[in-house]
Amino acid sequence: MDFRALSAGADAPSKIACDALVVVLAGEAKSQRLDAPLAALLKEALASDDLALKAGRALYVHRPAGVKAPRLVFAVAADGSAKAFKSAVGAALAALKQGGAKHAAVLHAGLAAPEAAHAEALVAAVGDATYVYRHTKPSAPADAALKKVSLLVAAGSLKAAQQGLSRGEAIASGVALARECGNRPANHATPSHLADRARELAKQYGFKVEVLDRKAVEKLGMGAFLAVAQGSDEPLKFIVLRHDGAAKSQAPVVLVGKGITFDTGGISIKPSAEMDEMKFDMGGAASVLGTFRAIGELKLKLNVVGLIPSCDNMPSGRAVKPGDVVTSMSGQTIEILNTDAEGRLILCDALTYAERFKPQAVVDIATLTGACVIALGHHRSGLFSADDKLAAGLLAAGDAGLDPAWRMPLDEDYDEGLKSNFADMGNVGGRAGGSITAARFLSKYATKYRWAHLDIAGTAWKSGAAKGGTGRPVPLLTHFLLSLAG
Repeated sequence: MDFRALSAGADAPSKIACDALVVVLAGEAKSQRLDAPLAALLKEALASDDLALKAGRALYVHRPAGVKAPRLVFAVAADGSAKAFKSAVGAALAALKQGGAKHAAVLHAGLAAPEAAHAEALVAAVGDATYVYRHTKPSAPADAALKKVSLLVAAGSLKAAQQGLSRGEAIASGVALARECGNRPANHATPSHLADRARELAKQYGFKVEVLDRKAVEKLGMGAFLAVAQGSDEPLKFIVLRHDGAAKSQAPVVLVGKGITFDTGGISIKPSAEMDEMKFDMGGAASVLGTFRAIGELKLKLNVVGLIPSCDNMPSGRAVKPGDVVTSMSGQTIEILNTDAEGRLILCDALTYAERFKPQAVVDIATLTGACVIALGHHRSGLFSADDKLAAGLLAAGDAGLDPAWRMPLDEDYDEGLKSNFADMGNVGGRAGGSITAARFLSKYATKYRWAHLDIAGTAWKSGAAKGGTGRPVPLLTHFLLSLAG
């Protein structure tokens, strides 16, 4: 897709040469910045009740009088925010989806000067509208005709708009990779496949990559990770990606992504209903890969390390059993009371491994608990951190990337549920506060650096008719890293 910012004066939008003109409206009719032909068309549409200035409404007009473009879409935004702009553009693109428009020009008529955030939101909306999964579906629809999108802005806003478009393209490419990894079935998206993806990124962007096999993981003493992997015939992989974008003296940021490529629950097996969606249990790993693609595109001046412990969680004669006690890389012992609480087991060893990088901060990302879905639903990811500055930075990044999170409690009082008579801790703490006790478990392995945990169980994928990976939280993570790079 070709994105660009074009200068268009207040009297010029209707004269733009394109296949489709998208006009986003926000506020009252009289406040819209439209030239005479567009203003007349809007007035007529409102008078005939074909359009109302209510968020989510859109009207397609074919061969509009006085407009050079053969297609016109009015789309109504809730307000002037980038979030509302993204939704309105999405509605407009849906109206154009079946047509043959190759070049769409987009005008935010409700704002005098759209910001870089609006430009970024435009790219995200186009990415969402045009993504098609086809790896295992030859019958998937053909790619959209749309090949070029222009954002119409005043001359003084061209630079900011182009910067926003460029940033948006980088993030959208990362989101697309994360979605693609998540959408592929578990017999395709294996730990070995994730390792291959990491190698491809390293080759394309000059990252350093190392993939540790079972023997190397055993040598490191990652007993918790090994316990989860031992029930599967699929070889485990521990993937290490490094982006050296700054001086060697700069401490890196470490991203740790849960890479369970299929989660049956193990011996504590899950119900069969919707078990197919457990291919998305590697959403954390997918988001790390996607974020690395984004920072590679951006040539980010920051040192970043990505760690992905990856395996399947399967029942078999070799599988770990409820009540088994294992020794983690940290030396702490864990009684595995529930084999379906496996994500924290592979993450805890990765968090210990992260110590060797002497990081300035570590953020782990995991589809960790159903309890987080119950608490927050599918809009906001759960954020856990004892570091106020780190938490504030991640929350701000989520807002900037239209990928919001919500800070959850992390009080030590919740540790009571993790006590075990036979090990240093159990791997579950009961039903109450399940997302919090899971985060408290992880905190035991993140004591030597600033740490945050993102529970993306409710945001990494969608169910139902729109089933598929979302690519979240790639926008949040990328904006967070951008804020640190300055």
